[in-house]
Amino acid sequence: MKLPHLLPLSLALLTLADNKPPKPPAPCTIRSHSTGTFFDLNPIAVHPVKKALSGAESPHSWRAKGYHYAANFSVNFCAPVVEEVKDVVGVEKGLWGNVSAFYEMGGKVYSLGNQNTEPVIQGRNLILNYTNGSPCPSPPSKRQLHIHTPNRPKDKDSEDKDKHDDDDDDDDDDKKPDHKKPSKDKDQPIRRKAALIHLLCDRDPLAPKVALAFLGTLDECTYSFAARSMAACGGVLTPQQTLSPGGVFGVIALIAVLVYLVGGCVYQRSVLHQRGWRQMPNYSMWAGCLGFFVDIFVIATSSCARLLPRNRGYSRVSLGNQHRGRGTNSEDENRLIDQLDEEWDD
Repeated sequence: MKLPHLLPLSLALLTLADNKPPKPPAPCTIRSHSTGTFFDLNPIAVHPVKKALSGAESPHSWRAKGYHYAANFSVNFCAPVVEEVKDVVGVEKGLWGNVSAFYEMGGKVYSLGNQNTEPVIQGRNLILNYTNGSPCPSPPSKRQLHIHTPNRPKDKDSEDKDKHDDDDDDDDDDKKPDHKKPSKDKDQPIRRKAALIHLLCDRDPLAPKVALAFLGTLDECTYSFAARSMAACGGVLTPQQTLSPGGVFGVIALIAVLVYLVGGCVYQRSVLHQRGWRQMPNYSMWAGCLGFFVDIFVIATSSCARLLPRNRGYSRVSLGNQHRGRGTNSEDENRLIDQLDEEWDD
């Protein structure tokens, strides 16, 4: 038995936990690689109540007023809105339950994006982005983008040139064929509304849990919001304890036993030059304990064997043989007495 090989085996068991691959981050959390700050947006996410108590108000998503916009907004963080939205413009019915931001205008519901559980950090800014909302309005055409110069007097040469250009345009229109060319707008991808939420730290204990404000939109396609909350301040990531107190005690006891066995075997083999089972630390004590338990087992089994019922038929047979033996001995005695009497008479 080569017990010194237990040392590298024990070391391998102790370092096995450190070789596990890192776990992926939890949804709606992120850690800054520059500052090491950990952000968790799950506390500000609103979840629907399955069984509302009698008299209790049903929860609603975080709302922002559009002061300079003709609609108000409902937004949730890393989760769909708790309101039941229907007939969302330009969104398939199967995705209505995945809308994380929306607004109503003119009796219609417009989505600002679907659920996203991966916030991003840009510099020192914490950003949450929703995409794939309702279709955006078509961009203005080139004619609408044409900038007209103010009216000013024109000279005769410029008027003749403009008139000549108009005549050329009319001639070109006459030369065009009757069929229409395909529009390039059909080949372009459909632009969809999106929401960009900038989360700001607010450590005021008297402030609301989330203060959501609508900042504005430039092209009615990307809507910007600012959300102040304690969750955006970040903190230190505390690793979750995976073992119970009993499990921790068991690991400590296992390590102590391994150290005792390995250290004792190395000492017995190198210093006392023991071989075989005598390399075990305190071999005589463990052998005595083993012999003690063996004796206890033998005594217990023998005591139980006495309590077992015996075979009565065998006793009767032995008694019959004993009586037969007694009868044989009496006949021999009588025969010897008769023989002595005859000799005495002679």
